[in-house]
This record gives sequence, C-alpha cells and structure tokens, in this order.
Amino acid sequence: MATIAPGRPKVRTSPTSYDALKTHFEQHPEERPKHSHKWDVSRSDIYFEDKWQPIFKEMQDAGPLHYIPESPYGPYWAVVGHKAIQHIEALPETFSSSWEHGGITILERLTEEEAAAAGADTRELPMFIAMDRPQHTGQRRTVAPKFTPSAMVEMEGEIRQRTGELLDTLPRGKVFDWVDKVSIELTTGMLAILFGFPWEDRRLLTFWSDWSGDTELATVRELDGVRWEILQEMAAYFQSLWIERTMDKEPGNDLISMMIHSEAMNQMRPEEFMGNLVLLIVGGNDTTRNSMSGFVHALDKFPDQRKLFEENPEIIPNAVQEMLRMQTPLAHMRRTCTEDTEVFGQTIKKGDKVVLWYLAANHEEEIFPDPHKLDLTRENARRHIAFGYGIHRCVGARLAELQLRILLEEMHKRRMRVHVAGDVERVRANFVHGFRKLEVEITEF
Repeated sequence: MATIAPGRPKVRTSPTSYDALKTHFEQHPEERPKHSHKWDVSRSDIYFEDKWQPIFKEMQDAGPLHYIPESPYGPYWAVVGHKAIQHIEALPETFSSSWEHGGITILERLTEEEAAAAGADTRELPMFIAMDRPQHTGQRRTVAPKFTPSAMVEMEGEIRQRTGELLDTLPRGKVFDWVDKVSIELTTGMLAILFGFPWEDRRLLTFWSDWSGDTELATVRELDGVRWEILQEMAAYFQSLWIERTMDKEPGNDLISMMIHSEAMNQMRPEEFMGNLVLLIVGGNDTTRNSMSGFVHALDKFPDQRKLFEENPEIIPNAVQEMLRMQTPLAHMRRTCTEDTEVFGQTIKKGDKVVLWYLAANHEEEIFPDPHKLDLTRENARRHIAFGYGIHRCVGARLAELQLRILLEEMHKRRMRVHVAGDVERVRANFVHGFRKLEVEITEF
C-alpha cells in the first residue's frame, strides 16, 4: 500500500476490481447473477461474449420498450427504441435521475432491512448526473466552463503533443495491448491534466474508475467493505489536493479549483465530493478509452472502411461520430418514474425503474441502416445518443470528441495501420461497454 507522490495519503493499487470479482465468483459460483427472462439484457455475459445484437433486435421488432418482471436488479422497463429514449430523456421531471430515487444505473437500492440482513453499507454517493433540477443545474455549471469550445481550442495543442509522443513510443513488429498502452494511457493522462493530478500517480485514476463503475461488483456484498475503503482512499487523496488548492493565491483552472470557487460545490459533504469524483473519473475514463479501443477493433474487422480512412483523412470528424455510435461506451442509463404516465402505449407506474439502453438505440435498424457495420461516411452518424440526450447529456462530450479526432489524425499522419494480432477480451459488465484487452501489431500503409 503505497503511492509515489510525496506527502499524499497512502492508497492501495491492488487488487483490481476485475481480479476481485473474478476471484469471488470462482470461490462462490452459486452467487453468479441468475437471469430467467429471455429479454433481461442486464446479463453481463452477452456483452462479454458480444452476442447482445440479436436480443435487442428481437425486442425492437416487438416495440420500443418492454417490462422485464424479474432480474438480479429487480423489475425494470427496458427502453430499446431511439425515439423512446429521447422522449423519456426530454422529461426529466417525470423520469428522475436523482440518487434519492435510485440514481443512474440499473442497480437496485437495498432497503434498510435487506442491508441489515446482508451486513451491507447503504451509503449513497450523490453526483450531479444523479440529481434533478435545480441541484443538477448549479453543479453542472461549475465544471461546464472546462468543456466549452474555447476551452477545447486551448487544450488541443497539448492533447496533440501528448498523443503524438505516445504513438511514437509504440513498438513496431511486436504485439502489445492497445488498451493498456494507448487507450488507458491517453485518457488517464487527460484526466490527470483536468484535475491537476500528480502525473506519476495518474494510473490510480484508472484503478478507482474500475472499482467505482462496475455494476456487477456493486451487487457482491462480500466486496462492499473493500470497495468503500478504496473509494475513501480516493477521497482522502483528492482531499489533500483540495486543501492545497485552497491555499493558492490565484484560483487555478483545474476541476478541483473550480469546485472550490463554486457556491454550488464548495460546501459538498464527503459523500457528495466522492460521488462527483466518481462521475468525473468514470465519465472521463471509461467512455473515451473504450471508444479508442473499439475503433481500432472495428477498423480491423471492416478492411474496406480502414482503406477509406487511410485514403480520405477528411472523413475523420464523421468517423469519430460513427465510432461513438458503434461502440456506445456506456450501455445504459437509468431513470425512475415519478408519476404514473403513458409512453408509446405503455403505462409506466410511479416508482418504476426505467433503463435506457443506449447500445440498442445506437444500433436500431430503422434509424441506422445496417447498424452493425462500421460506415465512416454514415450520413446520420451524429444522431447517436452515446452521450445521452437532454439536460444530462455528457458534459465532457466535446473533449471526448476532440481526443478521438486527434488520435485518428495523429495515427493517419504516421501512416499507422493497427492489426488485431492476439487476445481480445471484452469487459464483463452491463454498464461500461468496452475492452479489457486488445492485442495488436502496428504496420504502415
């Protein structure tokens, strides 16, 4: 248990959330979640094995939303239609995001009785994505200036330099893991810059992101204690940065300094501070890193599109939108109905859990013809909802697009062709949709 940066709280760097979960289920196979309904798409195996496509297609053919009466996460409405998701997202008062109703993931809140029986921790982590207006508005406004078009212009040079330098270090003629060497390194480095985080400790951000963003992990009561300890270590580390920034004579322009100088965020209680850190870390880490991996994998799978990319670099801006649509790095978001209401012919009751499957909507045939094909010239690629829709649309969307565009431009400049050349392992989860490992080899075009 050690950290590199001097004067920081001691934190652990192992086990990874993946190893902890894997070990637990190896020792307790009977605890693996059971899924009895054929359309219960909360099953993590269908994403791990990349076989979710026909299930969502069957659901979409039958209608835009369906009630799933039983799952390991309780009953829920599965919304799989693009228009239906946009409709629900446009009614934030009727379909609440608030942590007080259950938050933004499919996870079921334990009752006090269930928690006591399981010896579970019931602490909540409020974060602005899991708040309704007006609290959501004030906290989102605090960090939004970091992601404006003018802020992107200021950051572009540094992102391009870091991306280019990293690409120049990649081995040629040798197999390596793209997820670790490129996707994680670029996104974690970007987060470190946004937070003003000690550079030598930046991989902690990945470690914390994985421990806080795994829905299946959060259902394993035996790992509750470790998970909370790790999140508290994260909070203590950031608290040390917070204290330092309060002593700065001039306010900085990093996210922590912006929180300190914001009336909406400078009086956060510890759980809220932790919650917003989790939001910014998972939002800035998992999404961009999995899109970077997904694109390389898709180019290898669709050689005609790789040829198009190599011959026409002017398609890169649209290619970014298509890669976000194809990958959809967060498979779902959840809302809770606050009053009985009718949506597309279905009556949703007050208190019902409503799960918006972005992954399904971004592959709906009616909206995106031949949806499972990478098409870098797809005319309506921008209609994807990988960033959500409405007031909760991802605050960092422009930054994600900028990072992805620069990566493609710098790869093209170096005439890099990336081949899948070894193991491909996907994330076993129903929330984060991405790659754990992607072994590749680089040649030139």
